[in-house]
Amino acid sequence: MAGFRSLARQVRDPRCDLALRRYSLRKCLERFAPYGHRATWDHLCSRAGFGPEDRSPDPVRLVAALEELEEARSVWLDYEVEFARRRRREKHDGLRRPGSVDDWHRLTWGGFGVAWCDDPRVHPAEPLAEVLRRLIAALEREPGAACPVCAGERLVWKYGLDHEPSTGPVCVDCGILVPRPVLTPGALASARRGRLLVSA
Repeated sequence: MAGFRSLARQVRDPRCDLALRRYSLRKCLERFAPYGHRATWDHLCSRAGFGPEDRSPDPVRLVAALEELEEARSVWLDYEVEFARRRRREKHDGLRRPGSVDDWHRLTWGGFGVAWCDDPRVHPAEPLAEVLRRLIAALEREPGAACPVCAGERLVWKYGLDHEPSTGPVCVDCGILVPRPVLTPGALASARRGRLLVSA
């Protein structure tokens, strides 16, 4: 099974058939997809300027989409290195019980679904790397009452999400499943009061 870097090389390789280059970009999302596979694909296509169903996109646009994905992956991998370093220090200091951020992080190891968007057409418009920087900054400070990505305050508790956890606060404005550890108890309670059932 090809890894992210070898797939990225295929996307860039002008000797490869265009269909293979597009396919390789899609396969990269099996290794790293912050919004989930479908929503991340929709995001990359819209930002790079080709359609999600376009079978012959401009190779320059394919590479632009790859570059955005690679930058975001670099941001996330740096965070994971620092996360692992922090946990080692905590264990060395006798803190064996992980906190709520650690519980959330275990579900997102590798970067899949860190800013899950259940509706693949509703996701943040900003570059992926910027979205991840905002999310990481929120994980490293005290909890707040708004979405860490877009600062939206319209959070709704949704059930039946195609993700783990399958319930949680979703930002109405940018569509992400907001990590619970970044929200205050009051914000979580408010989101629960405005809950919606996601249809199957």
